[in-house]
Amino acid sequence: MIAAEVIDDGTPGFGVYIHWPFCAAKCPYCDFNSHVRHRPVDQSRFVEAFRREMETMRGWTGPRAVTSVFIGGGTPSLMQPETVGALLDAADRLWGLPAGIEITMEANPSSADAARFAGYRSAGVNRLSLGVQALNDADLKFLGRLHNAEEALRAIAMARATFPRLSFDLIYARPGQTLESWEAELRRAAGHAADHLSLYQLTIEDGTPFKALYEAGKIPIPDPDSAADLYDLTGDITAELGLPAYEISNHAVPGAESRHNLTYWRYGDYVGTGPGAHGRFTVEGGEKRVTIAERHPETWAAMVAEKGHGVVEEELLDPQAQGDEMLLMGLRLAEGIDIARYEALAGRAFDPARLAMLQSEKLVEPVANSRIRATRAGRLVLNALVAELAA
Repeated sequence: MIAAEVIDDGTPGFGVYIHWPFCAAKCPYCDFNSHVRHRPVDQSRFVEAFRREMETMRGWTGPRAVTSVFIGGGTPSLMQPETVGALLDAADRLWGLPAGIEITMEANPSSADAARFAGYRSAGVNRLSLGVQALNDADLKFLGRLHNAEEALRAIAMARATFPRLSFDLIYARPGQTLESWEAELRRAAGHAADHLSLYQLTIEDGTPFKALYEAGKIPIPDPDSAADLYDLTGDITAELGLPAYEISNHAVPGAESRHNLTYWRYGDYVGTGPGAHGRFTVEGGEKRVTIAERHPETWAAMVAEKGHGVVEEELLDPQAQGDEMLLMGLRLAEGIDIARYEALAGRAFDPARLAMLQSEKLVEPVANSRIRATRAGRLVLNALVAELAA
């Protein structure tokens, strides 16, 4: 797993997602399945549960050619390197991890440690994704982060020295953020970036502390027009600096796109193991099986011990549903979607008149006669655009 990286061949791929659900603190904007424990987590217990659930899922998927692994959370960098190694060994034993495939792990600057990073690298991780979120202390405090800007920059430097590939996240459209301040922060970030940046607009999610504050009028996020201006600026600056957008929120040096996330957006197959994890993989007959696991970590582990998996919801997607999902995911990408693949999957063709109308409104555009993609304007109204194309 330390060999030269396998190059993306443009296929949808098959990914393995591993969800480590524990965090040192819950951020007020976060609606991910993350949990704080005030006693040390029994990592050996969870390793055994992951192993057993992966064995069950290997029975469901059959042999597959894995193109990427992603260890997300939560805060996976709270794991011991031996735990990461055990999880990757289990995936390798069950599916086989070809030498050089992308193996990404999320980390937070507050848990960055040189020895730990070196341990993750030795375990097989070759791409780190750092949750930086902002490069000034006032906004990091507002976002509930446990690190400051200096610690974030130190973690970035440490990661660049340890891993062949690095990405880090920033959140924009924060309260009071101007075009000028975001441009300065973005240029600064690009100066520290390796080959990839994930740049997300702040969204107010149901069930989060930020939702209650927003409804009380205490979080003045930018209006839609201002947010659109920030989005446009983001695309312009990253393109100028050699990190063009390849997806709505993701920017990379050409050739350094996240292989795992491309699997999601290209509507490939993936298994999701761990508390709250989702999976989507094709089964006999061409339907797609959706799996959603129990969110509470200890309940999930007990379920796995009892029946071999923690899946609590399942669904089989018919061709029409798969086509709709492929549109929603693929139109996020700068490469767009392959028309023939969409029509084969959905069992229907696009309405030529509707497609022509959307092109005339500059919401979609053709790519190399075989693909279509959303324009920048189209990506701002993506849900409505998908509804039009799927009608």
